[in-house]
Amino acid sequence: MASPAKRSEKIPYARHHIDADDIAAVVDVLRSDWLTSGPVTAAFEQAIAEYCGSRFAVALSSATAGLHAACRSIGIGPGDCVWTSPNSFVASATGALHCGARIDFVDIDPRTYNISATELERKLVKAEASGELPKALVVVHFGGQPCDLKAIAELGMTYGFRIIEDASHALGATYCGERIGSCAYSDATVFSIHAIKSIAAGEGGVLVTNRQDVREIAARFRDHGIQRHTSETEPWRYEQIELGFNFRLTEMQAALAASQLTKLPCFVARRSMLAKRYTQALESLGLQLPYLDAERTSAWHLYPIQVLGDEPNVRRRELYFALTAAGIAAQVHYFPIHLQPYFRQSGFREGNFPAAERYYESALSLPLYFDLTESEQNRVIDNVRSAISGPALH
Repeated sequence: MASPAKRSEKIPYARHHIDADDIAAVVDVLRSDWLTSGPVTAAFEQAIAEYCGSRFAVALSSATAGLHAACRSIGIGPGDCVWTSPNSFVASATGALHCGARIDFVDIDPRTYNISATELERKLVKAEASGELPKALVVVHFGGQPCDLKAIAELGMTYGFRIIEDASHALGATYCGERIGSCAYSDATVFSIHAIKSIAAGEGGVLVTNRQDVREIAARFRDHGIQRHTSETEPWRYEQIELGFNFRLTEMQAALAASQLTKLPCFVARRSMLAKRYTQALESLGLQLPYLDAERTSAWHLYPIQVLGDEPNVRRRELYFALTAAGIAAQVHYFPIHLQPYFRQSGFREGNFPAAERYYESALSLPLYFDLTESEQNRVIDNVRSAISGPALH
């Protein structure tokens, strides 16, 4: 791969990698006859479906649009309830809300930061007793590590709910030998191709599925609810079947994403190596480092650490500002969705999902991206060590 462009001495927490092949792919589209909804998008959809091992793929303008389309495609509507993780970006919850459903949350496993299958089962037992079972569950593969999909799918069979995988962080991850996106345990999986995800297209998302009906509804939904080429005698004719949105991906974005997809194994391998270096260097500092189950591989979108001890929120803040002063950008993922002002209007409060809240109080994501050099990573490590060992954090 080409060397990254020259950049400042500041270390961002995430950064895209664009090389000459990516640029050439976009330039080819700019010189072509199609700038949107053309053959490059179709080719990208086929390529990512083949990569994941799924039957179909639908490219959209964002993963947020993909989650909305996924909910719509499995029939989520007014009167339904959808559950998801409180430890995620708000889009994991808003797709169901845009379909008119109610949203609720399932607390996380404090090791993986994903939905806890144990908490899910406990909540389902109570929901069945009260007649309020969810119609669907949006599981989030936080940071790139897959959820416990087998256990969750078994509960889905028992209690009759659909499963959507929010895999915005997890393109390139595997679960029990299968790539995330195979949809072996779900109705649909949604990826992000945002600028700092596994592959970058600036903005964009992809829905993959093995269900033809989901594929057809999602493809129509992204195009205003329109079905095209409906008449042999009037080939220009199109019909609006339902309300939809303009959630189309441009040909330029699809070209960039397709070019990036060819480099995905290299991207994930590099991130995995850097994550291993972090773990080896930081494991003696009394931090809680990412846990990875033996049957799963992570896409390593994030490397989240937890600052432990008394007043972890204070200690985390001091570490954050110490890194900032050293020119190192860290980030926090995530402020629990249920504590966002919008969701508080529905009655959610502190204490509803204590594991997610405790995680937030101490979490900090360290820089992790393909172009992060070992010397830059050593600088991050040295500054974390210095801050953790210094008087401010003791």
